[in-house]
Amino acid sequence: MTGRPRHAIVTGTANGLGRVFARGLCAAGIDVAGVDVADQDATAAEATGLAGRFVPITADVTDPEAMERAAQTAADAFGGLDICVGNAGVYPLVPFEQTSVAEWRRIMSINVDGTFFLTRAVLPYLKRSQAGRIVLIASAVVWLGPPGMVAYTASKSALIGFTRALASELGPLGITVNAITPSMIPTDTAVRTEVTRDLDRVVSGQAIPRVQQPEDLLSTLLYLCDPASGFVTGSAVNVDGGHAKH
Repeated sequence: MTGRPRHAIVTGTANGLGRVFARGLCAAGIDVAGVDVADQDATAAEATGLAGRFVPITADVTDPEAMERAAQTAADAFGGLDICVGNAGVYPLVPFEQTSVAEWRRIMSINVDGTFFLTRAVLPYLKRSQAGRIVLIASAVVWLGPPGMVAYTASKSALIGFTRALASELGPLGITVNAITPSMIPTDTAVRTEVTRDLDRVVSGQAIPRVQQPEDLLSTLLYLCDPASGFVTGSAVNVDGGHAKH
């Protein structure tokens, strides 16, 4: 559908899922502008020599003006944008009664507000693409509702509603909006925040009895970003090893 190279902006690319996403998209020949508040030297090194270029951008997703600047920087670097991957997020394991107002607001600010600021900033550029794609990383917790993750589950559930409504609004423009809902993945952040202390329980509930890795999401991400996937929108694609069976 589009003969020219494709260009993406991806948030949370310094570590974890975002770092794997950046590498995978670049390997597929897609230029990637990686947005993070942390150093991205490791991601840039991994992307060196791949078919697509990697351009690191330092910006905070909770700052709407920073997201506007990041989108413009990415579009200027590549000559446009076709793909937006909203991956940045936090996932603390906090019992409901121990969740402070400040913690609730922090989770919502990064996971929900950050997604709004990102997509709003990128939309003008996607409208100029022949096949605009928005992919948001939610979580299988929205189907399972595990204990100790009320704030996180609420934030990721908001992304599902966001995906469905935005897909309806942007469909006439030829822009698709989809979400991916992965299982628990032992990224460095997940381990550091002790989210993975329930990992054995999660794996035991899966049809595929092994720990999910970031690479397990790559083929789904590439599919949803592909120009040929223009009739798939408003979907939450569950990639959790058959736990929720949604």
